[in-house]
Amino acid sequence: MASGGYRNGTQKAQALRTSSSFKSKLPPSVSSNGRRSSTIDAVYGRVRVAVRLRPRNAEELAADADFADCVELQPELKRLKLRKNNWDSDTYEFDEVFTEFASQKRVYEVVAKPVVESVLDGYNGTVMAYGQTGTGKTYTLGRLGDEDVSARGIMVRSMEDILANICLETDSVSVSYLQLYMETIQDLLNPANDNIPIVEDQKTGDVSLPGATVVEVRDQQSFLELLRVGEAHRYAANTKLNTESSRSHAILLVQIKRSVPGREADFSAETDHSSHLTTNYKPPMLRKGKLVLVDLAGSERVNKSGSEGHMLEEAKSINLSLSALGKCINALAENSAHVPVRDSKLTRLLKDSFGGTSRTSLVITVGPSPRHRAETASTILFGQRAMKVENMLKIKEEFDYKSLSKRLEVQVDKLIAENERQQKAFETEVERIRLEAQNHVIEAERNYAEALKEEKMKCQMEYMDSIKKLEEKWSLNQQKRTNNARTDGTSITEEVSELKMLLQNEMQTRKAAEEEIYKLKDQLHMLTKPGSAGGNSDILNLQSMLEEEIRQKKRLEEEVIVLRSQFSQLTMEAGQRTSYLDRSRNGTGLPGLDSLSPLRNLHCKDATNGERSSITNLHEQVGLHKILSLLESEDDTVRIHAVKVVANLAAEEVNQEKIVEAGGLNSLLMLLSNSVDETIRRIAAGAIANLAMSEANQELIMTQGGIALLAVTAADAKDPQTLRMVAGAIANLCGNDKLQTRLRSEGGIKALLGMVRCRHPDVLSQVARGIANFAKCESRASAQGQKAGRSSLIEDGALTWIVQNSNNEASMIRRHVELALCHLAQHEVNAKDMISGGALWELIRISRDCSRDDIRSLARRTLTSSLTFQAEMRRLRIEL
Repeated sequence: MASGGYRNGTQKAQALRTSSSFKSKLPPSVSSNGRRSSTIDAVYGRVRVAVRLRPRNAEELAADADFADCVELQPELKRLKLRKNNWDSDTYEFDEVFTEFASQKRVYEVVAKPVVESVLDGYNGTVMAYGQTGTGKTYTLGRLGDEDVSARGIMVRSMEDILANICLETDSVSVSYLQLYMETIQDLLNPANDNIPIVEDQKTGDVSLPGATVVEVRDQQSFLELLRVGEAHRYAANTKLNTESSRSHAILLVQIKRSVPGREADFSAETDHSSHLTTNYKPPMLRKGKLVLVDLAGSERVNKSGSEGHMLEEAKSINLSLSALGKCINALAENSAHVPVRDSKLTRLLKDSFGGTSRTSLVITVGPSPRHRAETASTILFGQRAMKVENMLKIKEEFDYKSLSKRLEVQVDKLIAENERQQKAFETEVERIRLEAQNHVIEAERNYAEALKEEKMKCQMEYMDSIKKLEEKWSLNQQKRTNNARTDGTSITEEVSELKMLLQNEMQTRKAAEEEIYKLKDQLHMLTKPGSAGGNSDILNLQSMLEEEIRQKKRLEEEVIVLRSQFSQLTMEAGQRTSYLDRSRNGTGLPGLDSLSPLRNLHCKDATNGERSSITNLHEQVGLHKILSLLESEDDTVRIHAVKVVANLAAEEVNQEKIVEAGGLNSLLMLLSNSVDETIRRIAAGAIANLAMSEANQELIMTQGGIALLAVTAADAKDPQTLRMVAGAIANLCGNDKLQTRLRSEGGIKALLGMVRCRHPDVLSQVARGIANFAKCESRASAQGQKAGRSSLIEDGALTWIVQNSNNEASMIRRHVELALCHLAQHEVNAKDMISGGALWELIRISRDCSRDDIRSLARRTLTSSLTFQAEMRRLRIEL
């Protein structure tokens, strides 16, 4: 029943009143090795006893109306007279005597308040009520005062003083409420806990009850609720002497822990540590005090109380425990060598209160009726013997290392946050300097371009001046050049005509070669039809003839290129000479030169038609099966051309099913496995990558061992383009949800991660795409409940590479890696590994700085939905 509110802990403590029984207060002891002892030197003080007289009740007013009270009080002399008869009485002195008119407040201030103040100083304290049943023990100690505030008992007033004199921010108060009933210790706050054992410390002798309920109290209202709960569970009965006679001893334990301000200096003076940390972080001093409030059950005589049956057994148990307490008091008062504290659980619990280290106040309650003179005399003698008991008071202090540890943890968290802020500011400053440098470079480039433009204009002006000078010189020799130009023009016309004839002959030869090739293709097509005789030998002959024609075609094309260059050179020379003639003839040119343009156009058209003769036309004429059969040729050149045709066909979706049905996938895998030519392996891997874009083909590739072949190729290949093709094929397979387990078990993921050794941007881009596809499939499987446990990528060590490349300069690599990080973070079981691997910082950066809105929102949504990430960001004090 903890309190719901806080009191103001900054109130000043009331001035502590020192008891007259305190002889001295000695300074703290320091051992020879320089360490501070846990207690203060002993201070002796005897048990203080006060007597309180109960006024007559209604029964006594009626029954004893003709008799005088058996007790006479002298409060001013602190004496009590017990009448023997009308002329003789015994006189007893006590520490305080309260008449029947004494208020509850005065009783508290005289009896209990000095003990409470000592407990606040770090001592143990006990306040106990003893007396015959029905004499007002529970009223004095445990009255709640619900109807009348002035009737509050010692328990309520003690807690009011304690809460008023502590600081709830640094101090703590906890209570336990117990009853000793029939020699069993029961928890009044938890009735189910009805047999609590007593534990003694073998070294210090301290008694503790580890099984008792302990409730921290922070305000008075919650404490009153605890007392009400305890009183409701306490045993009580109706006897002839008391309508609500307590049948158990009630014990309220109050534990107080207070930090002592201003004692850090003592610590630094008593120790020789001179380090910086010791100077700045000294553990605070902590004082522990325990207040025990005991409401004893009343002693009774069976013939007067009328107890029967179970109540009789209760009365026997109460009297036995009180008798054991009286024996202990007698032994202590007489300084006996043996004190029988183990005769009862009550004496064991009060071991520290009588003859121990506690400051004890005892209030004995008596009644005025002469009918109970014997019980009153027994109570008075008990109090007289208790006044002879001396206790050795000790204050308990220790260093609060736990509080220091919490304070240092808060300081470390603040330093970490400050370091992160400074690091962020440093990165921001570096980025600002980089942008400034970039702007300076752009400005310098702009200035250089303007200067270059100005220089270019200057050079053009100088060039125009030079041209004008040359034209002036040329005009001086115009007449001489006119005659020479006529002769030269005639020779140029003849040379151009001759070149035209040669070019036309070459073109006719080329057309004839092309027609011959088409005829050979038709023959090859006819031979490949079912039922053709001599199929294989004719195919080989035609193949060789076809290759010979191709080589001849290439040779002719090279000759055409040579002739074209010669023709261009002659045309340029003719143009220069024609310009001279045009100037000399006032704009009239040679008629034969205009025919060169159609010739150029014709030549360009012929070259374009030659380039359009592609392998696709060959596939349509020869057939896919024949092309696939060429993949098994022993000639590497033939295989290269054939695999190129297959790769080009596989790039189109309409051809992929035909290639697979014709056995093309198996042939490509055989090439990848058996060929040692790097070009063939690269093109075959590219063709497999094209086929892997189809989900149906992906399962076929896995079934025919394609992953293992791709993994071997990735391990052996050194050419970046080959690795790019292999990585692309594996990346396509990573996007299939059904193949995740087999893809990893057959080495696909390890092969993909192994290709990062190339460091080529194109290869890394495909690797990043594959990792993103795999992470996306894993995230989807986890969301559907098909996968549990950590990500396979994390188990294979891919997280380090992902974090390192999450901010790669290449946009394609960065985009795929950012997507992979977001998909991995969506599964909560990966969160701890990602935090330890530094991925959390990258996710935060992505959620803030990513250029793509969809990835940025995905990262933010992932961070806000993960409890582990949220807890870590709260610890680091990071907000999105």
